[in-house]
Amino acid sequence: MTSRQPTENNTGAPPPAAKRRVPRWLWIAGPALVIALFAGEWALSRRAVETDNAYVKADRVMISSQVGGRVVDVSVGQNQFVRKGQLLFRLDAEPLRIALAEAEARLDKVADESGASKAGVQEADASLRAAEETLHWAEQEYARQKELRARELVAQKALDDAGHALANARAQRDSARAARDKARSSLGGGLDSPLEKLPDYREALAERDRARLDLAHAEVRAPIDGVVGNHDLQAGEYLNIGQAAMPLVATAPVWIEANFKETDLARMRVGQDAEIRIDSYPGFRWRARVASISPASGSEFSVLPPQNATGNWVKVVQRIPVRLDIVTSPSDAPVLRAGMSAEVKVELTGTAPSATATVAH
Repeated sequence: MTSRQPTENNTGAPPPAAKRRVPRWLWIAGPALVIALFAGEWALSRRAVETDNAYVKADRVMISSQVGGRVVDVSVGQNQFVRKGQLLFRLDAEPLRIALAEAEARLDKVADESGASKAGVQEADASLRAAEETLHWAEQEYARQKELRARELVAQKALDDAGHALANARAQRDSARAARDKARSSLGGGLDSPLEKLPDYREALAERDRARLDLAHAEVRAPIDGVVGNHDLQAGEYLNIGQAAMPLVATAPVWIEANFKETDLARMRVGQDAEIRIDSYPGFRWRARVASISPASGSEFSVLPPQNATGNWVKVVQRIPVRLDIVTSPSDAPVLRAGMSAEVKVELTGTAPSATATVAH
């Protein structure tokens, strides 16, 4: 009786599983979904552009003194809200009052001197008439002496004396005429010139007005409504003319400056609507409108503009500042402060404008 050798077929191992095939519809749906996502992103990018390189802006005024003087009073502190015309600080006004008094005294003196100048003109006219009369007599006397000398009735010395007297009369007439013209020039040309047209009076009047204006500038007031920034101005300090004293940030108007990539400006134009989101207030939305587009990139306005004509030049996408004016705010919107970061979304409605239409003039 022969025995059978065990084989692999009767070991009881399961047959190999059949390879599972991926459904054909997945091969079609997967790429279609990716294409749809990219198409949707492209469509959205055609309707709007966004940037987070945006900040709240407001007018900023550096308050300075228009006259030199010592500070005697500082009426505002840091971060204090002030109204237009409110007193900020005061300079010592006593030297300015003295200067005004001197200018007013000089103005009165010039007014008094104008009367003396008119009298001087009258005196110069009288002297000129007397000199002309003397010249006329000297001319007649010389003619008589010349005729008598021709008839040898007088000596040559008499004729010489008459000629000398004639020369002196002419010199006196010329001197009197020059004195008359000088006296009239001080009165603007004549006795009928009004006091307000006299050169000396106008000069003294301008000095009086300047001294009065300097006295008014001893009190420095806010030119706009705003908030006083950081400053360390103290009573007792001396301020020179034009020296900065404190910054003042205006409360209105407030706008947004967004720095868009140059590639985002192809269809952007003035007047398009925008949505503003402030990082500090994530739950609020502001509506804005494109007010202007800068004629150059921000780097062009720097102290040292970039020089791209170099051997190691690397192309970098530039940023163009765009100003957006806030149109509507939420009913309970918080205060926007200059320098806050923002996110801007501009709706690219309409057709692409010309290049000149987007530049603020």
